[in-house]
This record gives sequence, C-alpha cells and structure tokens, in this order.
Amino acid sequence: IAIVVMFVVFPLGLIMKEAFGKGLKVWFESIREPDTLSAIKLTLLTTAVVVPLNTVFGIIMAWALAKFNFRGRTFIISLIDMPFAVSPVVAGLIFILLLGPRNGWLGPWLDAHGIRLVFSTAGIIIATLFVTFPFVARELIPLMREQGTEEEQAALTLGSGPWRMFRRVTLPNIKWGLLYGVILCTARSIGEFGAVSVVSGHIRGETNTLPLHVEILYNEYSFTAAFAAASILSLVAVASIVLKGALERRINKGG
Repeated sequence: IAIVVMFVVFPLGLIMKEAFGKGLKVWFESIREPDTLSAIKLTLLTTAVVVPLNTVFGIIMAWALAKFNFRGRTFIISLIDMPFAVSPVVAGLIFILLLGPRNGWLGPWLDAHGIRLVFSTAGIIIATLFVTFPFVARELIPLMREQGTEEEQAALTLGSGPWRMFRRVTLPNIKWGLLYGVILCTARSIGEFGAVSVVSGHIRGETNTLPLHVEILYNEYSFTAAFAAASILSLVAVASIVLKGALERRINKGG
C-alpha cells in the first residue's frame, strides 16, 4: 500500500493539485489554447485509427494462433511480442531509417511520389500502431487457446456459416477479454511518447500529440498549462485502471 501511494496516488494527486490549483477557469483557459486543442485532436484521431485496426488485427492473429497449429507459429508469437521488448525510441528510429525522406530506404521513392509519412500524422499513426499492436492479440491468444475449438466445430456441424459462427459463438466467449485488450490499447495509444516523439518532428500545432505537448509546455516553463494538459492524460489513465479492474472482476466471476 505504501509503494502504491508513493509511486501512483501521490504523483497523480500532485498533478491534479497543480492543474486545478488556480481554479477551473484557468484550467479551461489552458485547455482551450489552440496548440493544446490541436494536440488533443491529433491524439484522438490517432487513437481512433489505431485502436480499431489493432482490434481487427488482434482478433485475426489470436484466431489463427490459438485455433490452428502450423509451422512458424512460435516465431509469429515472438514477433507479436517484439514491441514489448524494443524501446519505443528505437522503434521510432527504425521508422526514420525506413521511411525518412532523405536517408530512409523507402523515403526517396515515397518523396518522389508525393507521399510523406515521417514528420506527419501518418507517421505518428504508423509508430503508434507498431507500439500498441500486441495488446489485443496478447489478451485473446491465451483466452481462445483455453476455450478450444469444440464449440466452433459444433456450430459448423449444425450448418452455421463462418461469420455467423463468429458472432454467435466466438465473440460472446471472448467479449470481456477483447474489451480488456481494447482498453489497454487505447490507454497506450493516448499516452505513447517515445516512438511518436522520434517520428513526429515536433511541429507545434500540427504533429504534436498531447504527451509531446506536455513536454514542450513544461520545457517552456508554462507549468500551469503543462499540468492542465497532463491532467487529461492522468484522468484517462485513472479511467483505464477503473475499467480494467471492473473487467477483471467480471472475467474472474465467469461473466
């Protein structure tokens, strides 16, 4: 309890104190700054693109890896875990080397065709996709493996098509694990800093997500505005923890 209070509750409390210390009016004024609103919009846009894509990817990969045995299966699982092992900053550098407009392997070709991925919204989305794509898949793989294939085989035997089988049999069995993975993916997408910092270019009002904007405000000694923006990230983190705990209780009860 002491460790949790020291390293979780106390820091969050300090952030909220600094953010709201001068009143709600100052907090709202800080949030309504054009650059802050731009950072919030970009963060929400990135999350709105990344989470659905990773959800679809996670379901497909979990289905393939949990329901079938094939050569290279263990290797694919290791690849899915790669973002957990690789530093986000290193991941950002990889995308710079791959897609950079000058020295990247594919950058000159992309630049010649008018395609700009690095230092743009597209680059931020790609980097966030890489960092967050294991979350949904990793929650579903052990769950689907534990459930086996008997129910799906029975549904197919009774004349159900693949899509109907998925909606009526598979999805109800994985719904809480799927929501759990989506919550984790959403929280990480909103709060991602390392990889996004490398590929964004830090263009104020254009390619700064909310975590990057907090850093810029703090470095400029705009502490009230920085903590106001940070309070949004903190509230998202708290909401994620609450939802995560609620889902864990639901899953443990077998609901």
